[in-house]
Amino acid sequence: MVNRREQEVRSVPGPSAGEGPDNGRPAPSPAPPRPRGRPRSFDRATALEKAVMAFWERGYEATSVSDLTRVMGIGAPSLYAAFGDKRSLFEEVVAVYDERYGSFGDRALAEEPTARDAFRRMLREAASLYTAPGRPHGCLVLHAATNCATPEVEESLRARRNAHIAAYEARIRAGAAAGELPAGTDARALARYTGAVIQGMSQQARDGAGREELEALADIAMAIWPPAGAEGGYAAREPTADVR
Repeated sequence: MVNRREQEVRSVPGPSAGEGPDNGRPAPSPAPPRPRGRPRSFDRATALEKAVMAFWERGYEATSVSDLTRVMGIGAPSLYAAFGDKRSLFEEVVAVYDERYGSFGDRALAEEPTARDAFRRMLREAASLYTAPGRPHGCLVLHAATNCATPEVEESLRARRNAHIAAYEARIRAGAAAGELPAGTDARALARYTGAVIQGMSQQARDGAGREELEALADIAMAIWPPAGAEGGYAAREPTADVR
């Protein structure tokens, strides 16, 4: 038989769900599940900047994945996980380069009051950028195209170069329309000429030309621009006959 004391003990309600067995406090919540995989052990922005320098120095084809992992200080699996393949990484590198180092031309075209001032500033800033100490010389976009055998990369870089020429031509046409240049100025030819000068300055810088030398080249390049109000200028003309 069960005595009276046992009946009283049995009649006391036990702890409800979520309460501790004795003190009435909620039971601790279960620990959250651990995330799968190893956390990233490198700074992505720092690694990307190192990739910019590697491609800028060597070009696209000459920069291998092993070169990138060594320079960036990460393993190949981490590179692929964070950036995709080499071509995807290069596309991101070019975007960073354009924003951080290569936007001087766009700023000059947008900010200067005349076409002449814009192109003079652009060429002189190219002389400074292309020879700056502590980083590769020349232009990454131009140098990366050297001996490029990957069609997608080659086409992407060509499209960028042609976009620059189109921007030059548009600014020259606007200058001619505003009376800064002769009405008959061949804007396309002058834009191509400017692109050739920029590309030549990049290669000259890689070959060892200093800032002052490239600034002198920029001054000579601007000296042949037609003056405002001049007749003719670089007007489009029919090819001359061969007089040989």
